[in-house]
Amino acid sequence: MIVAGSIGAGKSTLVKMLLDRTLERNRRVVVIDPKGEYGELAITQGVRSMALGRDGWCNPFPSDSKDALEFLRALIGTAQGFALSSDQHYVLDEAFRQLRTPRPARVLRSLYDNLYPFISSSSHPIERSLALTLYRFIEGDLAGLFDGEGEPMRLEGNTIVLDLSTLWSSSALSVAALSAVGAAQQLVGSNEAEPGYLILDEAWALLADSQALRWLQGSWKLARSRGISHVLVLHRWTDVGAVGNEGSAERERAKGLLRECETAWLFRQPPNEAREMSVALGLHDREERYLVSLPKGAALVRYGIHRSIVQFRPDARDAVFIDTDAAMRGDVE
Repeated sequence: MIVAGSIGAGKSTLVKMLLDRTLERNRRVVVIDPKGEYGELAITQGVRSMALGRDGWCNPFPSDSKDALEFLRALIGTAQGFALSSDQHYVLDEAFRQLRTPRPARVLRSLYDNLYPFISSSSHPIERSLALTLYRFIEGDLAGLFDGEGEPMRLEGNTIVLDLSTLWSSSALSVAALSAVGAAQQLVGSNEAEPGYLILDEAWALLADSQALRWLQGSWKLARSRGISHVLVLHRWTDVGAVGNEGSAERERAKGLLRECETAWLFRQPPNEAREMSVALGLHDREERYLVSLPKGAALVRYGIHRSIVQFRPDARDAVFIDTDAAMRGDVE
């Protein structure tokens, strides 16, 4: 599902209302929360949001070795900012396969320990480059998020909110978001509960990164078999246009991922954004005109071949957790 629209048009209200009603049906919900906006929703469900680093570290690696290695490649590529070279690919794969059996909980730490002897070696540039990237997770800017002492955080229960707000303005947000999504998919897609929702707010953090996008696309195709409904929340459609160059495989991959969404809630957009969205999703001229003039709390909903204009009205219960403008009004410190 895509939820897209301008700031203040009603996206967050819709998503929170959806989640509240989903939880009433005993579904499982995991929210990747880059701005710390879902804390009140968690409280209404009797839990609190979990801030990575503050409340512990999170193991993002799936139990299946093949899936774990694929995720590792995406993670390292995202962290270093470009795709793995053939040499890096080979060295990383070999380092992963040399991990002891059963695989250690601290995968990143174990890989770093194995490659650390090369960190100052100019004669082994490939091993050194991987060791320096892994350093970020062990001692650098990402330390304590996806590796740490003791056992990782236990993600359990039907409501999990992973707070990434400490990284909101950081260049590391895409790395943290990718890792959080990896961990969340294990929980939502497990056989221990009913099918669930994985909410990725500020989804541009992953869509704009080619390595994360490639991994997400592969995972997306398995969503049905895993019982996961992905919900991508976007502000501007042009965020997708910022992926790669015009005509590049990266941009087409991002557009293709969103076209594959079976449901879209499209809120008010400025004219230039409405045009971009119309072209990307193949909207009718009348639908494009609606996008420019929709009032707050109204959306053009696309589900399969059907279209509806929907106006939703929060009730008293919703009012407790939907307000994201309190800080702007001075209601909170």
